[in-house]
Amino acid sequence: MTSLKSEFLRTVTERGFMHQCTDLERLDALLAGGTRAAYIGFDCTAPSLHVGSLMQIMLLRWWQKTGHQPIVLMGGGTTRIGDPSGKDESRKLLTDEIIAANLGGIKSVFGKYLTFGTGATDAIMVNNADWLDKLNYIDFLRDYGRHFTINRMLTFDSVKLRLEREQPLTFLEFNYMILQGFDFVELFRRNRCILQMGGSDQWGNIVNGVELGRRADQAELFGLTSPLLTTSSGAKMGKTAQGAVWLNAESLSPWEFWQYWRNTEDADVGRFLKLFTELPLAEIARLEALQGSEINEAKKILAGEVTRLAHGDAAAAEAAETARKTFEEGAAADTLPTVEIPAAELEAGIPASVLFTRAGLAASNGEAKRLIKGGGGRINDTAVDSETRVVSPADLKDGAIKLTAGKKRHILIKPV
Repeated sequence: MTSLKSEFLRTVTERGFMHQCTDLERLDALLAGGTRAAYIGFDCTAPSLHVGSLMQIMLLRWWQKTGHQPIVLMGGGTTRIGDPSGKDESRKLLTDEIIAANLGGIKSVFGKYLTFGTGATDAIMVNNADWLDKLNYIDFLRDYGRHFTINRMLTFDSVKLRLEREQPLTFLEFNYMILQGFDFVELFRRNRCILQMGGSDQWGNIVNGVELGRRADQAELFGLTSPLLTTSSGAKMGKTAQGAVWLNAESLSPWEFWQYWRNTEDADVGRFLKLFTELPLAEIARLEALQGSEINEAKKILAGEVTRLAHGDAAAAEAAETARKTFEEGAAADTLPTVEIPAAELEAGIPASVLFTRAGLAASNGEAKRLIKGGGGRINDTAVDSETRVVSPADLKDGAIKLTAGKKRHILIKPV
């Protein structure tokens, strides 16, 4: 690490972002010699990005903070096909209207992490539909298809995985890697972009673009990937029993986002602080060395720092205060996530196990009953004493009922 000359490569290597890089030594020399442009592509498959994309967003943020220009490539064109990388089956094809709506929702995320403008290191956002939608198929095949061999394409993991599992891979999807390679060449031509970054599942697609640029334009291009991230227990980042951990407040409240990070496994605290915050490494080393219950303070700092970047200082402070009231005072804070139920249902009485399931605190009534039987279910901070307990208007406290699963998951039930 000490031999690296460029601040960007030193930073991402020290903080754990580096997985693979094409010609690291040459890229290091170029980055040390002046401002360069790099991009990461994001397909528009949902109205928001989730935590699984956060490592890539932080890579772009560090790229800008170390004096370079980040390019956010929105996949308005490639989303119409669907990236087969890491997938056992074809993605559902989306309409142009849904893609446009998703693109609008995703755009808002990047303004929190990057500075956009017209300066040398200001971020720009582009949409590959601007050039892919205008391609003439015959001309494209003649000019670029000849640079790709089926022999080589069959060796890529995204293709091998499908074939080994005897899952169909459509010709539509097979084209995806060619189009992604073309995106890189187009960004080099338009913006002198020399580096594409992405997750390690994108390595084959990225190398394709590097090689296409060399063959088509004699361009010197580079690729860098980050490791695919899982928690210490093997869970995929960005997924919970309740669903995806979205980055947009409209899709997931800042409180629930804060809680996700507060619930980080002990073994992951140091790693996540390096990847998802900008705290100095010396401070991170101090925090990850904490033992016993003290590690909870490090988790609160992690939750606060990540939430501050995603949602702003005020939202992070409010989430921390909600947590303090909930955990330290036992209060049912107004900012807890809320589930509404018809007042008539509550009047008739709802079995506690059914209510815990409706609130998303259990995946099924059976799981809810096991939670209650094991002493892990509480109503208004009092343990539920029976699996047959019925919840009624008598349980309302300040117009709501607070359900708790375990020590950290809380939901307010409000009749409407």
